[in-house]
Amino acid sequence: MIRIIKLALCILFALFFLAAGVSHFTEVDNFAKIVPPFLPFPELIVQVTGAMEIIFAMGLLIPKSRRHTGILLSLFLLAVLPANIYMALADIPFNGNDLTTFQLWFRVFLQFPLIALILWATGFWTRRGDKI
Repeated sequence: MIRIIKLALCILFALFFLAAGVSHFTEVDNFAKIVPPFLPFPELIVQVTGAMEIIFAMGLLIPKSRRHTGILLSLFLLAVLPANIYMALADIPFNGNDLTTFQLWFRVFLQFPLIALILWATGFWTRRGDKI
């Protein structure tokens, strides 16, 4: 049963990151607004991170790459955390919607359980020989 839940989560995460990655190409300007100002070339950063999310989505669907994808995806989510923090600090709308201060900071907080869930679903805390 746990194996089915983990597989379902990997599929769900794959769909989520595929949609998020594609939106980085269709909503470049919206995502560029949350790139912290100290980083150069915000549009390029948005497109590169979008491509990475699409690649992660594919990796989550391939059983042999799932564990490594989970590790890399978790590191990626930590790397983009400053954008979410900047979004909360600067009170930047999310997808054109104004969010409350609580909602913006809740998005930041959600990164950590999301990372933990991705690591669990992709088998980070299991022996390497165990399949999910």
